[in-house]
Amino acid sequence: MLKLNSIHHLAIICSDYEVSKHFYTEILGLKILNEVYRADRNSHKLDLSVNGRYQIELFSFPDPPERVSGPEARGLRHIAFEIDDLTQSVSELKRMGVITEEIRVDEYTGKKLVFFSDPDGLPIELYES
Repeated sequence: MLKLNSIHHLAIICSDYEVSKHFYTEILGLKILNEVYRADRNSHKLDLSVNGRYQIELFSFPDPPERVSGPEARGLRHIAFEIDDLTQSVSELKRMGVITEEIRVDEYTGKKLVFFSDPDGLPIELYES
């Protein structure tokens, strides 16, 4: 059996690089680690830090096909970020024009959570610690 240490990164392909870069850096507040343009692939690659612990790779490619993301489609369902204050975070998202679902409570853990989407419709969850 493999011994996995941790998740190293998540990779996301976006349709509009500048829009997604703004969303992940200015709205979600992820820190840019590295940014390159790969001319041979006509592709941007942006490495983002999630609190110095995890990494998201944001890619752009010309005309990427759409991926079904819901309801309950196969594959990656959503990404979730742990936060300290869900109510404050939802207020901040709404102030920046991000539409969120209503805050709800996980029936098994009793923790508050909320869903919203990135510019390409990728579901994102905020989960209160």
